[in-house]
Amino acid sequence: MKKMRIWYDQEGDMLEIGFGKRKGYMKDVGDDIWLRIEEDELKGFLILNFSKRVEKEKEIKIPVKISFA
Repeated sequence: MKKMRIWYDQEGDMLEIGFGKRKGYMKDVGDDIWLRIEEDELKGFLILNFSKRVEKEKEIKIPVKISFA
């Protein structure tokens, strides 16, 4: 099972959640959300301006589906 990595950069105001190693490329899906893709598989995502989202909303919607086995 791959480990989930959650990292918040307060200075850059970015939240990154990754699955496995940090490889692949980043794809902009809009609204300051980027997906990390490797071999057509989702490896993680990055949310820019994260603290502004938390202040305004009680729930943060991310345009990806995650399944845990």
